[in-house]
Amino acid sequence: MKSIKIWNDKPSDRQLEQIAGRLRDGEIWILPTDSLYGIMCDALNHKAVRRVCELKNINPEKNNLSVVCDGISMASEYARFGNRTFSLLRDNTPGPFTFLCKAQSNLPKEFKVRKTVGIRIPDCATVRGVAEKLGNPLLTTSIEFDSDDFAINPELIMEAYDGRVDGIVIAEDGGTVPTAIIDCTDDNPAILREGAAEPVM
Repeated sequence: MKSIKIWNDKPSDRQLEQIAGRLRDGEIWILPTDSLYGIMCDALNHKAVRRVCELKNINPEKNNLSVVCDGISMASEYARFGNRTFSLLRDNTPGPFTFLCKAQSNLPKEFKVRKTVGIRIPDCATVRGVAEKLGNPLLTTSIEFDSDDFAINPELIMEAYDGRVDGIVIAEDGGTVPTAIIDCTDDNPAILREGAAEPVM
């Protein structure tokens, strides 16, 4: 299992290019975010998306899938939202929130069953930088853990996922509280799940 160490959320261009290249080749990596560490892949690579779904036992017909974008501009290419949601994204990102939106048609078929996509723009320069270098979003889903120690410590996460994913970015300690989820699929956004921070509505 490959690993890349990044401290103080200050990746080098070379590190970002290396990680993005691995994802572009269809690999699955664990990356830091502003909440839990996440299992990620190129969101436009159907085979990689399917691998992540199988790894986490995610049924795209029953579960919403989420992507990490480098900013609102990228998000608008893959999700449909109006002025109200744009304002929410502007006021709350980067941050530990997932905005559930209607999906654009340019995402893989796993997103098209439910016709929705969760948008993440984390307060984490590393993962946003990877998305920027890749040029498109990263599919993301939180790691599974039995105790807070495993959620927090990237070395323990690496041990738990050895042989199951292709690589990990070892950074600062992770969190244990997931993102808040805001449903933005209609004109009246609503909080579906409280999380690591309270959104400005």
